[in-house]
Amino acid sequence: MQYLGGIIFTSVLALISMFLSGLPIIKNTVNFSPLIIAILIGVAIGNIFKMPDILKPGITFSLKRILRLAIILLGFRLTFQNVIDVGLEGLIVDSFMLISTFILGVWVSKRFFGLDDKMSYLIASGSSICGASAVLATAPIVKSELHHAAMAVATVTIFGTISMFLYPVVYKAGLLLDFDDIRYGIFTGATVHEVAQVVAASFTISEMAGNTATIVKLTRVMMLAPLLLVLSFYFAMKHSTHGVNLREIPIPWFVFGFIAVVGLNSLNIIPKDVVNILNTIDTFLLTVAMVAMGLETNINKMKGVGMKPIFAAFIVFLYLFIGGIIVVKVVHSIL
Repeated sequence: MQYLGGIIFTSVLALISMFLSGLPIIKNTVNFSPLIIAILIGVAIGNIFKMPDILKPGITFSLKRILRLAIILLGFRLTFQNVIDVGLEGLIVDSFMLISTFILGVWVSKRFFGLDDKMSYLIASGSSICGASAVLATAPIVKSELHHAAMAVATVTIFGTISMFLYPVVYKAGLLLDFDDIRYGIFTGATVHEVAQVVAASFTISEMAGNTATIVKLTRVMMLAPLLLVLSFYFAMKHSTHGVNLREIPIPWFVFGFIAVVGLNSLNIIPKDVVNILNTIDTFLLTVAMVAMGLETNINKMKGVGMKPIFAAFIVFLYLFIGGIIVVKVVHSIL
């Protein structure tokens, strides 16, 4: 019962966020996902009003427990067949862009802008995998502060939104050289931050581009699981003073739940209507967790971080765009 008040509060704000994201004025312009609207609402309310003590346990529960459940249910958006459908070309582009973007994001953030490990990993994971969802999943692994996570979400929102509008314009202008709709789909799915942004940037070109981009993007999302496991092991090894004991590594067990759900979904034994309902529930739970993150975020601490995360994410964005074009062309020419 101690959690009930806070859970109801975050749930109501999540429903409001989902409603607002579906309004034509938002859907047809910036096309913000409910997650982005949720954190904006949460930050606004959390910094204007002091949260009553009775709500705090439920808000913390929403941020931690509900988030883990939401990451597990994220597996219903994917199947192992998606990887096969992407083909070798898409899989190579996906893998190379994810790994290189993550490494570049960490290196640029630390080397040029002096950001700490936690902030650097959040920017890198959000840019290289799946935007806000990746930031949410990575934050507890690296034990980051909430204002750092909120700032990382802000960076992927800014540059993901720019990508959503920029990519179709550049493609229609013929500036992507000899790209066809399939190459454009691979490029978009492998480099744009959020799933919703990928859908918006690709289906505006054609159904072929949209389907290709969505599959490539979902395959990229699947790579979140191994990344979290690697980060868990790396941080345990880095902060250990007496050698690494495997029992001491903080394994993110929800990752195995995510993989298990992907496997279950790959069997095609659950009706598509049920899967669609589960995906809607998952979006709601992710939105609840985002509201909680916003409520717990101190905007003054975000100001203290300054513009450095934005600058770091901008360099990563340039790499995703320019590097993505080059990688797609090189891989296509080889295969």
